Amino acid sequence: MDRKCVFYNINLDITDLQGVLARCSDFFKSERAQTIFFLNAHCFNTAQKNREYRDAINSSDLLLNDGVGIKIASLLSGLSLRENLNGTDLIPEILKLAAKKNKRVYFLGGLDGVAEKASVNVKRSLPGLDIAGSHTGFFGTDDEKDLIDKIEESGAELLIIGMGVPRQELWAVRNKQLLKKVKIIIAGGAILDFLSGRIKRAPLWLRKVGMEWLYRLYIEPSRMWKRYIPGNFIFFINLFKIRFLGVGVPATHVQAEEIPPER
Repeated sequence: MDRKCVFYNINLDITDLQGVLARCSDFFKSERAQTIFFLNAHCFNTAQKNREYRDAINSSDLLLNDGVGIKIASLLSGLSLRENLNGTDLIPEILKLAAKKNKRVYFLGGLDGVAEKASVNVKRSLPGLDIAGSHTGFFGTDDEKDLIDKIEESGAELLIIGMGVPRQELWAVRNKQLLKKVKIIIAGGAILDFLSGRIKRAPLWLRKVGMEWLYRLYIEPSRMWKRYIPGNFIFFINLFKIRFLGVGVPATHVQAEEIPPER
């Protein structure tokens, strides 16, 4: 049975691919925008130092486990996860569902031209999908109203965001009530880079053994090394502090971070 469980200090959904797709089918019938976010080791670390982000993911309609770090942490806590639900594999399945249900999709994020190229590639692989529009992830707060109006005018019911953690989740939570026609908002990190072909995915055998992070480190060492080298160590320190020392993050000590879009 699908359920939401306390995972250290995060509310994590325990489900599988079919459960997610069933929930998405229900979300498309909703009267408000529903959010789908992902939790990996980097997201967990960010949640410990950014209370606004932690509140955002804890309030999400679906928060899904992503990566081997979360799997190891679940075993340490006695929580049984069903399968890895990383966005790079899951979002294309949700796009297939959208095509089947004749739902319009909007891509938001990435460098200039990345969302547009992702649209072309996805349209080629899913010719029945109606892509309503796309927009770069580089925009200022002064542009937000025009962007929201553009998304609304497109008639999109599924919004895929790729602007990096925590910016994409904070943006989604802040603006979801203004997106009256959108039924599902998914924060997918580098998903548009993958769909556009700007970043190549790891070989299948590496993905199957949970080592795709190592390939990301190999192809983008200057950007990813802090996340995966000290970041993984900090992740397990955070787990220990929460589980055995009862150390939380006082809200008064945490401020929202302004972080540029993930590329």
